[in-house]
Amino acid sequence: MNQTQTDYDLLVIGGGINGAGIAADAAGRGLKVALVEKGDLASATSSWSSKLIHGGLRYLEQYQFALVRKSLQEREILTAAARHIIKPLAFQIPMLGNSRNGLLLRVGLFVYDYLVQRGHYKRSRSLSYGVSSPLNSSIRSGFEYWDAQVDDSRLVLINALQAQEHGADILTRTEVVDVYSDGYGWHVMVRDHIENTDQKLRCKVLVNAAGPWVSQLHAKLMGDEASYKLRLVKGSHIVLPKLHDQDNAFLLQHHDGRVIFVIPYLGKYSLVGTTEEEYEGDLDKPTISDAERDYLIAIVNLYFKNSVSRSDVVGSYSGIRPLIESEGTAATKVSRDYKLHLDKKPSPQLSVYGGKVTTYRVLAEQVMNQLGPFFPRTRGSWTKRATLPGGDFELSENLFQDLA
Repeated sequence: MNQTQTDYDLLVIGGGINGAGIAADAAGRGLKVALVEKGDLASATSSWSSKLIHGGLRYLEQYQFALVRKSLQEREILTAAARHIIKPLAFQIPMLGNSRNGLLLRVGLFVYDYLVQRGHYKRSRSLSYGVSSPLNSSIRSGFEYWDAQVDDSRLVLINALQAQEHGADILTRTEVVDVYSDGYGWHVMVRDHIENTDQKLRCKVLVNAAGPWVSQLHAKLMGDEASYKLRLVKGSHIVLPKLHDQDNAFLLQHHDGRVIFVIPYLGKYSLVGTTEEEYEGDLDKPTISDAERDYLIAIVNLYFKNSVSRSDVVGSYSGIRPLIESEGTAATKVSRDYKLHLDKKPSPQLSVYGGKVTTYRVLAEQVMNQLGPFFPRTRGSWTKRATLPGGDFELSENLFQDLA
């Protein structure tokens, strides 16, 4: 890492998936790039997700067809780019008496199958359950569809590595303590919390990819309110001993309209989540509440033969989702899409609001396309057909030969 270089074309604040993706895209276009993160890479929202690359089947209920289509397209692109950490996974939807209408669900799955051209994923199908099923005996039918599982923290790391391979400086444990514009660019004072030293960085364009902190940072940069009001929503997961021996995940329908995933996790566990709870606490230290834990346990016991209790929970985590506010809309129905806002004065600054893991690549591409006029000599878009570090092998069985 080059600690002496202080002049950059682009400085990205935020080391989550969006920040890392933007840094990689920008560096690959030939820009001098720095990424600054006050903690470690993926130390906040990006490591506390449901660890899925998915289109968002439930968003079809909210008629968010454009978001689902974009997410499904990105699912295909990312699966090709990172086959070592993104794996297709079957999701089964058991049907109870108070579940969604079966015909409507079948129609939704049909749309999900055909919104984009499929390359890596099978089509959905109907299921029947017998006595060997891990589900309660009252559950006799369901559906199966396909999405993907991802190591979310590692996805951030390999994007940062890709940025670094193209010349970017990745400055972790480095916090922005002061920032101002002189009309020609940005002066950013950062503090290295490991070395306990300060350093001034200069850049032509600044990108605010601070996730839940984006509004706070925007106010600090621009001296006014954020362009989009955020709704901060806490999502919590619990980790249980493996609930079943099958390789698939389950999507459980709660009577309140929400859906909960039960996902194979680290070989011998099941990851159960997520909740959605309005949040106003410390953004650095979200924790699961007793109500959230009981909510997740209750839905597991509603669907599975083997009941669980609080004493069975071996771990939990919580993350804060920065969703774009939609007045009067329940948290579960607020869009997971993103908005980009560019301020040209006093110096160019672009803020990223919202977003999800699945759409980080196209978000980064759109950020750089929007910033293109400030860098007229840079190369164009390139990440759509690029492989991420570690993903450049032809067949899975060849991976171990390449490592040998």
